[in-house]
Amino acid sequence: MNSTDKLSQKTKQLFVILLPILVTQLAMFAMNFFDTFMSGHVSAKDLAGVAIGTSIWIPIQTGLSGILFSVTPMVAQLVGAGRKEEIPFKVVQALYLAVGVSAAVLLAGAFALNPILENMNLEEPVRRIARLFLISIAFGILPLFLYTVLRCFMDALGHTKVTMFITLLSLPVNGGLNYVLIYGKMGLPALGGAGTGVASAITYWVIFLVALAVAARMQPFAAFGIFRKLYRVSLSVWKELLKMGVPIGFAILFETSVFAAVTLLMSNFNTVTIAAHQAAINFASFLYMIPLSISLSLTILVGFEAGAGRYKDARQYGYLGIGLAVGMSLLCAVVLWLFNEQVAGIYTREPDVLALTQHFLIYAIFFQLSDAIAAPIQGALRGYKDVNVTFIVALVSYWVVGLPVGYGLANYTDLGAYGYWIGLISGLALGAVGLFARLASVQRKARLGLAAFAK
Repeated sequence: MNSTDKLSQKTKQLFVILLPILVTQLAMFAMNFFDTFMSGHVSAKDLAGVAIGTSIWIPIQTGLSGILFSVTPMVAQLVGAGRKEEIPFKVVQALYLAVGVSAAVLLAGAFALNPILENMNLEEPVRRIARLFLISIAFGILPLFLYTVLRCFMDALGHTKVTMFITLLSLPVNGGLNYVLIYGKMGLPALGGAGTGVASAITYWVIFLVALAVAARMQPFAAFGIFRKLYRVSLSVWKELLKMGVPIGFAILFETSVFAAVTLLMSNFNTVTIAAHQAAINFASFLYMIPLSISLSLTILVGFEAGAGRYKDARQYGYLGIGLAVGMSLLCAVVLWLFNEQVAGIYTREPDVLALTQHFLIYAIFFQLSDAIAAPIQGALRGYKDVNVTFIVALVSYWVVGLPVGYGLANYTDLGAYGYWIGLISGLALGAVGLFARLASVQRKARLGLAAFAK
């Protein structure tokens, strides 16, 4: 097979893995979109309350889910190395870890929630909605983290279509529950924005229970017999999972939390500004699902090839993914520029919020271009089990550079709220450069066949 045919085959394999993951991520995102969209059509206060609640919840969700993402490269490399018999034990340990992580989050939330909200400069209705949102969604933390482990297990085996169909179930469930609970249908009270938290928690339980049934009864997952034996907790496997997962989780946490921090800092402005910022950041997050899905695909593909010792193939997958992400981001930028007003109109009918959202969306064009480079590189590095430098790059670029620059511009120049967006763009761009340099270094070492990459 010549090089052109090999490239064509790799491109096809990338899309086979990618497309179901993209649909899955869009379905997961759609839950947050429904929350924002439906709350925005109740009132600006409901939208702002959900914005504050989401800005606290999303970093927790993504950061701690990121710890459990270590299951994907671990299982992918075991498959590539032909050590499938080790998979059930390690997946079960990851499920145990998910239970422990959930308990820690709930305990921390019980003590920290009220002090956090009370120290924010919020109108009382906004604070009340945010509090009810977070209390409600807390009931879905355990099933969400357990589902994350099962999803990573299935995806690592290359069966991304299965998790796609499971997650698609969340759309009608979450959308229907939002409609009933937000607006008070079928004899239930109208909960407004707080109803989105209840709807999300119920939806998390639904998709977890479906994933549990699939993993136990459907082939090829059932052949691993994950639930046939009750294993003891293994601290050594927990250590292995955490050694890889904590840097992954914290890298994701640093990125998502900087956006959340900006939303919280926006509370120093008025409710219209908070609402407009949330609408714009929500659509930007929608666009991010493309590079994020490519990132998750590269973790599987690069991990499989690295586990098998085929480092040239792993490198080719990495650059294919980056090129695809950049191309798609340019296309999205053109669409967002041409249909700026229409996109803003999805979220609100209030003229002041609509106008400000349009301005924020222009800034969103620029930082999603940086995401198109950074996200796929993170996925490729996870495939190599190289996660520590990614964590450091995320910390420096987002919190040492991005947020301070944004804070300075927002508070000491005439840019106001726009200054935070410029800071975000600066941090994302710096992160993309740092991650690209690390990927080049890792690939160079892999070509030399160092033992660290053969494990």
